[in-house]
Amino acid sequence: MSIHLNKVLISDNVDKKCEELLRQHNIEVVSKFNLSPAELIKELENCEGLIVRSDTKVTKEIIEASKSLKVVGRAGTGVDNIDVNAATKKGIIVLNAPNGNSVSACELACSLITCLARNVVPACQSMKELKWERKKYSGGSELNGKTLAIIGLGKIGKEVARRMKHFGMQIIGFDPFISDEEANALSIRKLKLDDIWPIADYITVHTPLIPQTKNLINKSVFQKCKPGVRIINAARGGIINEEDLLEALESGICAGAALDVFSEEPPVSTHLQSLLSHPKVIATPHLGASTKEAQTRVAVEVAEQFVSLNDTRSEFQISGVLNAPALLASRRSENAAWINLAELLGRVVSRIAKGESLRGANIMISLTGKKIENMKFLSTSVLLGILSGEVQNGYNLINSSLYAQEAGLNSSFETNDKISILHNGDENTVTVSIRINNSCIASAKGTVVEDIPYLLKINDAVFQENSVRLTKTIRIYSCEPIQLPTALNAIVSTNPKFSNLSIAHGKQTWFTVTGEEYNVNNQVPSNICRY
Repeated sequence: MSIHLNKVLISDNVDKKCEELLRQHNIEVVSKFNLSPAELIKELENCEGLIVRSDTKVTKEIIEASKSLKVVGRAGTGVDNIDVNAATKKGIIVLNAPNGNSVSACELACSLITCLARNVVPACQSMKELKWERKKYSGGSELNGKTLAIIGLGKIGKEVARRMKHFGMQIIGFDPFISDEEANALSIRKLKLDDIWPIADYITVHTPLIPQTKNLINKSVFQKCKPGVRIINAARGGIINEEDLLEALESGICAGAALDVFSEEPPVSTHLQSLLSHPKVIATPHLGASTKEAQTRVAVEVAEQFVSLNDTRSEFQISGVLNAPALLASRRSENAAWINLAELLGRVVSRIAKGESLRGANIMISLTGKKIENMKFLSTSVLLGILSGEVQNGYNLINSSLYAQEAGLNSSFETNDKISILHNGDENTVTVSIRINNSCIASAKGTVVEDIPYLLKINDAVFQENSVRLTKTIRIYSCEPIQLPTALNAIVSTNPKFSNLSIAHGKQTWFTVTGEEYNVNNQVPSNICRY
């Protein structure tokens, strides 16, 4: 799936290579900086893409007013200045450049650690004041043998671990998203947070600022810490509670802090100014990604992703999409047909359950077969189908999960790597069921054969193998078995040119009709249900 990008606005001062790469791939670029919100909305009227750095605030109001916008990219990692939730609801892709500044941010964190260990910054300032205070600053300590705790073992955290272990430091860490095996491969001992605080000599944080990490290191944490612990934050302001940090420095619990980021930038609050002026604090003005190399890399990385979104044949990879995993999966040829099947099955069960309130319903998605057992992204497509039914309503692979959540729908997975015996050869199948109060009100099962989606089963009724090709225009009927002749006569008499009719028997008899010339508005007897 490609996203047509005819024109892109660059509203912050990013490296020129970003604009050059976009133009080389026939994407029109407009570069205008320091725009007011009203000016930004005006400039976005005919733009499908927007690239920002840190200065531009992409708010809900701007997103809702931008009728053509399809992609917002940030030339950097954090997206604090973009309302991702509003963009997702609007069906707009949000992406970042997750790899471009990892090395620069890592190197700054490592330099802050070494500076803390040897009193480099205050000793330098003393020398600039023409003082010779060798004795005063000779109380540094070696890093060799000390324990470094890394909170957040993503790209930057891992890079810090690789470097600091060569200083002889013992590396421990916490990250709920990596396995013990992955941590062990990097010589990191993965621990729970409460096990980290009492043994760490240095703590460096490398997480995003989200509700779960806001004020992660606070007064109660400092009370659990090893006396003399040193704190480093080159990630996001607000992860460390700065008032509690100041108190810990004053009490001696914390022997030093190195900070590149702050909850308020620039910091003007009284408590922040007191923190910055504290003799045990090293502070830099958010320089983590501010190297020439990083600025070039993030600019190129975000441009490459725009080019790739615009042309699926592009050589470039998409590495930073934050809100559309199913959309990315759909770009891989081996996934596309299964994503289509999942959406169509969602439409089928939605139609079968018509008239039922689905708020609070659980959408069970069962994957059978080795080929598809890990395709968890299919849930987005199923929810898209359930929400869409037969209506064009603005839902897509970007926003359907969010709208489903708002609609009170819950989705869950179960997998089974055993071969399905329902039809000979259907080794991989998807089953979608809607359950309300532990009762299944609608279920549909399907498979893919040579990239074509087929319906295998509705509720307990099984169709002949590969007889029902699923399309968005397929018509589905049910009736009591005894009513089948009457139903078929009604369909045939009013639609002599339909191309395919398939029948399945269960507690109810189900039959499907397809064909380009099939009259979807035909009248059927009242005792026959049309879906």
